[in-house]
Amino acid sequence: MSAQSMLDKKAKERLIKKFRTHETDTGSSQVQIAILTEEIKELTDHLKKHKHDFSSRRGLLKKVGERRKLLKYLLKEDAAAFQKLADQLKLKIADKLNEEEEEEKKKESKYTEEDAATDAANKEESDADEK
Repeated sequence: MSAQSMLDKKAKERLIKKFRTHETDTGSSQVQIAILTEEIKELTDHLKKHKHDFSSRRGLLKKVGERRKLLKYLLKEDAAAFQKLADQLKLKIADKLNEEEEEEKKKESKYTEEDAATDAANKEESDADEK
């Protein structure tokens, strides 16, 4: 198998059938993530044999980045579908993304609580200044 070869047509069709969200679905996030995951597995195996194939390594990193973006999007849009897909594909990164999402929500809620407290304090000061 050459470094440039992607998934063959039958393997791709099999993945689409397995992960599609409806009958005519070919490009949903779930399908794209499944295809990228399979391509990442193939590239990883290739790079184990060909350690100095830096072009393929760059391609692998691009695919990993793309999959990460799609996973973040799916987590934000449909957490249940994200969890189901992560379990089906046995993705290690899913736990990390869940933690990041929770931390971000905590920061946002903490930020809004601080804003509310600051606004209340500012209002009291301005009320006191008016008197």
